[in-house]
Amino acid sequence: MGKRQSRPWIVSDELWSLIGLLLPGPGPKLVEGRPRVPDRQALCGILFVLHTGIQWEYLPQELGFGSGMTCWRRLAAWNEAGVWLAGVVGRPRRRPEMLFADRGYDYDKYRRLLRQRGIRPAIAERGQRHGTGLGTFRCVVERTISWLHGFRRLRIRWQRRDDIHAAFLGLAVCLITHHHDQRLC
Repeated sequence: MGKRQSRPWIVSDELWSLIGLLLPGPGPKLVEGRPRVPDRQALCGILFVLHTGIQWEYLPQELGFGSGMTCWRRLAAWNEAGVWLAGVVGRPRRRPEMLFADRGYDYDKYRRLLRQRGIRPAIAERGQRHGTGLGTFRCVVERTISWLHGFRRLRIRWQRRDDIHAAFLGLAVCLITHHHDQRLC
């Protein structure tokens, strides 16, 4: 992904101008207590956990991001509100015309199942030389996975809750997309 920032968990003004619009406003305060941690600081804490891979309870208070539990709750609330999935609704999903697969799926059973669904199988055959052209598509998938593994929290799945893991994935994809969008403009 190019040059690494020394502190990639700090949210730039440009990124905040994009993300801040998607975040839901705070609900009514039911009990008096500490003032609410600003959303931008909570997002920095979430990004710190995503980039470093530390556990929520070990989020350093000295950084000013609020407690790990505060950041965790904010991530869960934003995910429940659909923040990382927001965007323009596209056309409905449709069945692919072709499916690429490696030699591990070279069985008549899989080819038959795909053809029954109207999908043309492009499965590398066992015993044949490499060079069928599947590597050009596989490279895209492996590169994308390596970008996601650049976020330490995603290398090993520590989250028990699926929704929090999905929120981390969605946030990582947003950051990767933003980074590449910046490079293209």
